[in-house]
Amino acid sequence: MPRPGGSYSTSELSRKSGDIIAEALRRPVTITQRNKPRLVLLNIEDYKRLMRQSDGRSADTIETMSDSLFADFESAVEAYAQEDETGRP
Repeated sequence: MPRPGGSYSTSELSRKSGDIIAEALRRPVTITQRNKPRLVLLNIEDYKRLMRQSDGRSADTIETMSDSLFADFESAVEAYAQEDETGRP
């Protein structure tokens, strides 16, 4: 039987895999081990959506970042350097 929150132990997964997989097709299901969340089962559409969202990440280099972002970066480095020298903010 489904639990509130869709969380099951690894032992329950072994015993009731069919029911748990059926639930995972409808919504993400957490698998716990020693009462700690360890895995999430989710349907392929949700997985693909998450992967598409993660593809939007980007990284800047000093050469490609905007002047505004570079100025913010420079200020943060200076503040960190001053904090390091004095031992306080």
